Amino acid sequence: MRRRTFLHRFLSWPLAALPPCAVWARMPDYPAVTSGQPLVFPRDYGAHSRYRTEWWYVTGWLQTDADAAADADASLGFEATFFRSRPALDDANPSRFAPDQLLFANVALSDPHAGRLQHDQRIARRGFGLADASETDTAVHIDDWSLVRNADGGYRLDVATPGFAFAFTLAPTQPVLVNGAGGYSRKGPLPDEASYYYSVPWLHVDGVLKRGDDPASHAQHVRGQAWLDHEWSSAPLADEAVGWDWIGINFDDGGALMALQIRDRAGRKFWAGGTLRAADGSTHTLSPESIRFTPLRQWRSPHTGAQYPVAMRVDARDIHLTLVPLMDDQEFDSRASTGAVYWEGAVTAFAADAAGTGTANTAAKPAGKPLGRGYLELTGYVQRLRL
Repeated sequence: MRRRTFLHRFLSWPLAALPPCAVWARMPDYPAVTSGQPLVFPRDYGAHSRYRTEWWYVTGWLQTDADAAADADASLGFEATFFRSRPALDDANPSRFAPDQLLFANVALSDPHAGRLQHDQRIARRGFGLADASETDTAVHIDDWSLVRNADGGYRLDVATPGFAFAFTLAPTQPVLVNGAGGYSRKGPLPDEASYYYSVPWLHVDGVLKRGDDPASHAQHVRGQAWLDHEWSSAPLADEAVGWDWIGINFDDGGALMALQIRDRAGRKFWAGGTLRAADGSTHTLSPESIRFTPLRQWRSPHTGAQYPVAMRVDARDIHLTLVPLMDDQEFDSRASTGAVYWEGAVTAFAADAAGTGTANTAAKPAGKPLGRGYLELTGYVQRLRL
């Protein structure tokens, strides 16, 4: 046990703690992302370890059985992200301790009763049974945190932190949504500014949620719906870019929308893209010109001082949405793992008028029934995002 504890601590040390000569020798030959390479499943559910960066991103909305029975409008949001990174390590390094692959995980619970985002994070090197990401299918873990795709096509997500824990099954109800041109998703005007990218919207969530740091805390049965993103690339953000705004929305009519806007240093749209699945199942790739993100209300974080547009208008072709956050304080400080500070929040989508009018910084909830729910991600508002 003492040996395993030492190994765990050693393999979790950041690279900065190691002598540079022990780690860095030459840049690896990272593969480029190119068009005309269609995604192939189930292989592409798994890891792509030769590429520089990769992530599996699960976000969703939950409701407890008690709230559902009482017809209470009480919802929770959750996030679980597993990152894989191939550092600039000489492939010829023979050491078993060489950090040829790094695994990170960020997990969070958005509970309005708590008043702020509850979150945790981990980092470890691949190997020694402590962390790994399978090449053949989705099976990634850091210790007892894991996301695994089962033989029936569903996923199992298990996370336990001092403040919360969840054990969920995520059952697909729709086919994979391939983004971009056959999975080749542009992130800038240059061809190599791209990633391979697919989503799985409308995952049915069923499982157990535990809140509180008391070991005797009551576990509650929950149900909900979620969204999964899987993306990998070798390209950093373009020099002109500082971060992005991203949404994944499950519409109540069965449709789904992924849209993103990459911002330049002046806060303007540098690039944009997206994919729309209509209620009839047809899919449509969205051009950069057809997407616009417009801030409606700003929230200043009391933790970092960063200012985020937590209420947002999104126009994507003929879809016009107003996004309202479940709560304002959904900022995630992951400087102990991935190094980024970002806002990742559960949002409700309402219809916005097609004319594009509206009052900036309004706190008013839009009239009418919601069109759907999902997540909004805002990066690069504290400092330039570095992948």
